Amino acid sequence: MSLDDIAGVAHEPAGTPAGVVMLTHGAGGSRDSPLLIRICDEWARRGWLAVRYNLPYRRRRPKGPPSGSAAGDRAGILEAITLARSLTDRPVIAGGHSYGGRQTSMVVAENPGLVAVLTLFSYPLHPPGKPTRLRAEHFAAITAPTVFTQGTADPFGTIDELRSAVGEIPAPVEIVEVTGARHDLGSKTLDVPVIAVDAALAALP
Repeated sequence: MSLDDIAGVAHEPAGTPAGVVMLTHGAGGSRDSPLLIRICDEWARRGWLAVRYNLPYRRRRPKGPPSGSAAGDRAGILEAITLARSLTDRPVIAGGHSYGGRQTSMVVAENPGLVAVLTLFSYPLHPPGKPTRLRAEHFAAITAPTVFTQGTADPFGTIDELRSAVGEIPAPVEIVEVTGARHDLGSKTLDVPVIAVDAALAALP
């Protein structure tokens, strides 16, 4: 298993990595998402090896929504995190944006002890306009400290809805609010990668 097998791009730190961060993309995106690139650059600046990688459906097809099964994407995430664990004896952090973050959180729920911290960006708590269709049924099984970086104008879930849902998570949880940001986490006032990495580092056991 290598980075090529997961279509991964590594952002290398200056010295010996403090650990490995594995991040993946949202439903319509890829490893080349500008947000993922900026976050991985920030992790590398902090001394971590950061890898942004494509989910299995994106490896098969360069564009379009997820195809095939979500279970297949979760198998790809487990492969990526397993690869990260083989690269270091230091902490491994994993997560992703939207769909990729949700699937990563499900993998972490199914595999206690797999990662040191779960870092999720724009968690898609429910489809836009359908607040009763919550995607949080696995939260009670998440045992890793979890950081949610969420825009206050995200149509996939309000901060209050998220705060209510994460009460099910038995591990420490931090919600990083990005004022005014929508699902892409664009902000003219906050450096989203900096505040997200700060929160993830603070969550390390």
